Amino acid sequence: MIHYSEEDIEDLDKVFRINLVNSCTGYKSANLIGTKSNEGIPNVAVFSSIVHLGSNPPLLGFFLRPTEIFPRNTYTNIKENGVYTINSIYREIIDDSHHTSAKYDKNISEFSVTNLEEEYINKIYPPFVKNSPIKIEMKFIEEIKIKVNKCKLIVGKIVSLHLEKKMLEKDGFLSLNKGEIPTISGCDAYSIPEDYDRKKYQKPNK
Repeated sequence: MIHYSEEDIEDLDKVFRINLVNSCTGYKSANLIGTKSNEGIPNVAVFSSIVHLGSNPPLLGFFLRPTEIFPRNTYTNIKENGVYTINSIYREIIDDSHHTSAKYDKNISEFSVTNLEEEYINKIYPPFVKNSPIKIEMKFIEEIKIKVNKCKLIVGKIVSLHLEKKMLEKDGFLSLNKGEIPTISGCDAYSIPEDYDRKKYQKPNK
């Protein structure tokens, strides 16, 4: 095996280190976060850091890189309005979804420079992504600053869910492969799982 010490990692080329550290933990979720500014400009951006924080209440979190270095339109819009959407990426929109990682000016909507389409449901202020198989309406709850690198954990509550029926199993499980929803490895490698193997709930000595 190849071994990297703490000192080795610190001395790595910047891009090599970013790719290595971002991919060493395995696959991550692939989602688009939709927001809208007070001026009515919609924003959509790809995130691979969305995590489950609890089911009761239903909480999700995602991580933001330091807002002091670059303006983060997603963050600004969420703090202004307190609402946002999370939308699953699917096979046909992978390229356009990935392009939303480009740093556009706050006055330019990523919807206008890609083939992604806005969708508004039940007068919810921020846009959903049309045809996304899983659409989640979120309400901002709190932010937690990571002191060591100034990143932020944004915590939100699920307000409503919009799901493609074919993905929903009888016990509430969502078969993501039926929606051709990709995972992300590192910063830029998208894979679509073909199958899964569910295991039973485990108890000691059984």
